[in-house]
Amino acid sequence: MKQSYWWSLSALVSAILVSILISLWVEMNEYEVDPPQLVNEQAVDEYLQQHWETRLKNRHSNAEPTIKIKTGLFIQSLQFFNSSEVNLTGYIWQRYQDGIHNAIKPAKGEIGFILPEQVNSGSDITPREVYRVRDGDEEVIGWYFEATLKQPFNYDLYPFDHKTVWVRMWPTEFSRNIVLVPDFGSYKSTGQDDIFGIEENIVLGTWVRKNTYFDYKTSSYDTNFGIADYIGQEGFPELHYNFVVKRKFENAFTVYLLPLFLVAALLFAALLTVSGNESLSGKLGFSTSGFIGASSALFFVVMLAHIQLREQFAGASIVYIEYFYILMYALLVMATANTFLFSINATGWSKIILYNDNIIPKVAYWPVVLSALILITLMVL
Repeated sequence: MKQSYWWSLSALVSAILVSILISLWVEMNEYEVDPPQLVNEQAVDEYLQQHWETRLKNRHSNAEPTIKIKTGLFIQSLQFFNSSEVNLTGYIWQRYQDGIHNAIKPAKGEIGFILPEQVNSGSDITPREVYRVRDGDEEVIGWYFEATLKQPFNYDLYPFDHKTVWVRMWPTEFSRNIVLVPDFGSYKSTGQDDIFGIEENIVLGTWVRKNTYFDYKTSSYDTNFGIADYIGQEGFPELHYNFVVKRKFENAFTVYLLPLFLVAALLFAALLTVSGNESLSGKLGFSTSGFIGASSALFFVVMLAHIQLREQFAGASIVYIEYFYILMYALLVMATANTFLFSINATGWSKIILYNDNIIPKVAYWPVVLSALILITLMVL
């Protein structure tokens, strides 16, 4: 069979596989989340009635009525420090109504909320009061805050991943039946697809804004914090402000994927030099030792890039793009083994390796690589 037929078949199969891989990447890059959101006061009241107040009456019949404090948040800057820490700056404010919140309203210099996941400390980053204004029968108190929050981000789909950064808030007097509720009236719109509570021109680097929303997550603890009849030990609704960001695929593609594809192309070019025709191999400069040397050089290039990538996700499991590096290691080993066996005319592999001057490994290279990438992608999805 003519070599031209083999190459035509390889090109056709490779083109089909490339289109499949790209469609899978588009699907991964457009990954959407549709979490339960609190969009207005009615949704909050319904949630608390169903998930908190009814349960509270069954467990603590003599518990005090739930005190709700309207709380809002505005983020001015966001920066990921590492794979599990994010730094935020912005404002948090609360509304204290006359006659209802008098006993729990913070005095001048006091703070009305706690960020339980904050890991930094020091007087220079303690939330500080920046305004206290009247609004009818309410007093609005606002604080400027800077906090580094520890959160378990998932990087399994990198570089097609998204992150949900949340700000978890407790009332300062969490021993009482006090629940923080979103201050919806302080935002223009808080619908399902609206982005609110964040600087419009915020600099996110390799990320883009996708969504923001409030929700509640129930907490349960194996301690009562030394407080007798502590009502918040089980199923207490904690207010979360969530900010969803999606990674810019183009940056990761340029830094990590593009060099890896170039290495794969160089390995393919080296494989094309393998030939038993002395005149052709002389023109191409083929030698087994030279091929092994080139493979070794490519191996170190891939290994150093892999180490640099892994340093970004210390402690995390294998991310999607890392499987490409593992595949590259396997290709380097298989291409080197193919060249060695071809050079020594290994009888056990003669039908595959020696056939038509090593044509099968050459034409199968890209279909095998692309098929492996598709299988990896389907496995991750």
